[in-house]
Amino acid sequence: MIYISLPDNTIKNISFYLSMEEYVAKHKEEDDYFFMWQVQPSVIFGRNQLIENEVNLSFCREHNIKTYRRKSGGGCVYADMNNVMFSYITKDENVNFTFNRYINMVVLVLRKLGVEAKANGRNDIMIEDRKVSGNAFYHIPGRSIVHGTMLYDTNMINMVGSINPTDEKLLSKGVNSVRQCIALLKDYTSVSLDEFKDFVRTNLCGKEIILSDDEILEIKEIEKEYLSNKFIYGNNPKFTVIHKRRVEGVGDFEVRLELKNDVIKEINIMGDFFIVGDIDKEILARLRNVKMEREAIMKALPERVDNIIHHLKKEILTDIIINK
Repeated sequence: MIYISLPDNTIKNISFYLSMEEYVAKHKEEDDYFFMWQVQPSVIFGRNQLIENEVNLSFCREHNIKTYRRKSGGGCVYADMNNVMFSYITKDENVNFTFNRYINMVVLVLRKLGVEAKANGRNDIMIEDRKVSGNAFYHIPGRSIVHGTMLYDTNMINMVGSINPTDEKLLSKGVNSVRQCIALLKDYTSVSLDEFKDFVRTNLCGKEIILSDDEILEIKEIEKEYLSNKFIYGNNPKFTVIHKRRVEGVGDFEVRLELKNDVIKEINIMGDFFIVGDIDKEILARLRNVKMEREAIMKALPERVDNIIHHLKKEILTDIIINK
C-alpha cells in the first residue's frame, strides 16, 4: 500500500482532505492508498443527514468548531488535533469486502501495538466493548473510499456539546455517559500520538508518494463543492409528511414526503445509514410521481435496495415510506 503525503505539514480543513481522497481515487491507480490527517475542532456529518438534526450549531459557533458534510453515509462525528483520521482508497468495489479488509488491517496494527482491539458492529473498532474508531464508506466508479476516526484522545466537552445525540438518556447524562461508551487509545498504550502515526504508517505502507503543487490546486478545485452552502446545508423543499424509524443493523431513517392527491411529488431519505449505490437515481427518482400505495412503491423500487442502502430490504424501506 502506498502512503500519500503533502508537500508541507500545514493543517488543512476537513473539506480539503475529503477532496484529496476523491483526487487520489480518480487519478492514482497504481495500488491501494492510505493517508492520515488531523484537523482543528470540527464536526463532520453524513451524506444523508440533516445538519439541524445532528449538529448543535449554536455550540459550534460559540466554540469555533467548524462543520462539514461528507459524501459517505454514517453518523456525525467530532474531530480535533488530539485524534487522527484515516483515509483508505482501493480498487475493490464490494462494500462488505472493502470494509472488512480495512477494519481488519487496522485491528491487526492495534494488536501489534499491544492493544486488544476487535471489529464490532457495522463499522466500529472496539477496545473492551468501547468504541475507539468509527468508519464510513463510499465509492466512485472503479474505486472505493473508507475513512474514519481513531480516538487517541479528544476534547470530551466539545464532542458532547457539538453533536445532538438521538438517545435522550445519553443527552441527560452528558460527558460521563459518552466517556463510558468510547475508548481513548492513550489509555491503552504508552506511545505518543506522533509515535502511533509513525507505527501505523510503517506497518501499513511500503512506499510513499508526495503530491505536487499542481495536484494540490486540483484538489482545491474539488474542494469548492464541499465548501458550498448547497452541499453543506442541502436544498430541500418544504415537506408535509415526515416518517421516522430506526432499522437495527442499518441505521436511523427520516423519510420526508411532499404529497399531492396521494401521489409522491417529492421525497428525500435522510439518516445515518451507509450508501453503497446511487440513492438519487435508483431510489428517489424512481419514487417521484408514484402513488402512495405499497404495491406501487414496491413496483417502482429496484429489486435489490441493499445495493444502494447497505443491508436494507426493499420491504422494510416500503414500510418506512408508507409508515406501516
